[in-house]
Amino acid sequence: MVSNAVEIAISMADIRAMLPEMFLLASVFTILMADLFIPQKQRSVTHWLSIAVVVVAGVLVWRSIGDASLARTAFNGMYIRDEVAAVCKLFILGTTALAYVYARPHLMPRGLFQGEFYTLSMFAVIGMMLLVSAGSLLSAYLGLEMLALCSYALVALNRDNPMSSEAAMKYFVLGALASGLLLYGMSMVYGATGSLDLGSIRAIASSNVPRPELLVFGIVFIVVGIAFKFGAAPFHAWVPDVYQGSPTGVALFVASAPKVAAFGMAYRLLDNGFGTPALWSQWSAMLSVLAVLSLVIGNVVAIAQTNLKRMLAYSTISHVGFLLLGIIGGGADGFGAALFYATTYSLTAVAAFGLIVLLSRAGFEAEEIEDFRGLNQRNPFYAFLMLVVMASFAGVPLFVGFLAKLQVLKAVIRADALWLAIIGGLCAVIGAYYYLRVIKVMYFDQPTAQAPAITATDPTFRIVLSANVLALIGLGIFGGPLMTWCLSAVAAS
Repeated sequence: MVSNAVEIAISMADIRAMLPEMFLLASVFTILMADLFIPQKQRSVTHWLSIAVVVVAGVLVWRSIGDASLARTAFNGMYIRDEVAAVCKLFILGTTALAYVYARPHLMPRGLFQGEFYTLSMFAVIGMMLLVSAGSLLSAYLGLEMLALCSYALVALNRDNPMSSEAAMKYFVLGALASGLLLYGMSMVYGATGSLDLGSIRAIASSNVPRPELLVFGIVFIVVGIAFKFGAAPFHAWVPDVYQGSPTGVALFVASAPKVAAFGMAYRLLDNGFGTPALWSQWSAMLSVLAVLSLVIGNVVAIAQTNLKRMLAYSTISHVGFLLLGIIGGGADGFGAALFYATTYSLTAVAAFGLIVLLSRAGFEAEEIEDFRGLNQRNPFYAFLMLVVMASFAGVPLFVGFLAKLQVLKAVIRADALWLAIIGGLCAVIGAYYYLRVIKVMYFDQPTAQAPAITATDPTFRIVLSANVLALIGLGIFGGPLMTWCLSAVAAS
């Protein structure tokens, strides 16, 4: 009887620690069943219900911060509840809610406003939340695959579009390859350490590992898997096709929240698992190569793009390079700067795709840079919003992108990697060119005769998008508290 009581107590403690994920999972199944009986004309019920569920999950995460009554770990250490996980989850849920608001005006006129979009994306969110709270290699892989499988289906949502189907197939094949390499690396790590628990792996790695070469080879394959999920060069082939081929309502989700989850994955594996000084020198060298390649390839190839979504894809690769620079910095400063970069980038990316949706109409996709010609003459406020997003991406002072880049470069310099900081600074200057080109097209080019008139859209969409974009200015000027929170979260974890 005593044994049963103890088991029940532990089980309840586990459930309480994972309450946001449990609530989200139960809600997804409820929405999935309810959506079967909701007519297509009333699909907005699914939309607003999904937003409400995501917001409530965010409130549960927020309330769990600093709650001493909740266990720090659950399910025998497979799940970790700390401040890093809380920050990541809040921004994952926040950008998902924004993605729902922005996606609706794009999906409705194209016949893609379906319940599958919301259920698949929420299952992906659950995978992301498990990923950032992973305490073992097993839970990390479970969360990653849950995110990946849902992402493949989302990209192929528009089944009638050959480009969308091709992007989904390419994403699936390359993703399956990366998952296989990641799993192979995890098996090597298990063979070298005899444990799947990240804390135990770090403790064993700090002592004499019987087969250190096996552990290093395992880390190599794991880094490759992380690089793919980030979209880092040279494992970036899927990013441009997915961004361009998938519906914009899906692309804005894929381009934002998963980047925060990818950081969470990198933090758990590289810091919690392989954060010893000896192993840091191994994986930081690999990440240095990936960061340089991402910065150079992403910025250089982006210059040649005429499709805005494809340009944003290559710019994402360059931003991943900056994010990797923060991780290379290591410690609370490096990982804290990378966390701040990931969170602010997610807000900027979802706003960029939201503006594409804003200018799109049924039968017209505002995907080409030329589609923004003379936007200032057609609607000065929308042009200003796009200017803020592009300036933040470029790292112009007074915008949050500048603060994020500055913190990353400072972390790299503190890690005695001045050469990486110099490369990062030069690539930031190169990247400013193609962002300024979009601004030039909007403000200095004449609109084309075929440019469609900008009509009034959903007021909720316009208000939320405006607040999202203006927040990029606010965080650029008053981003200190968020930056401090990211640094303290990493330091306390």
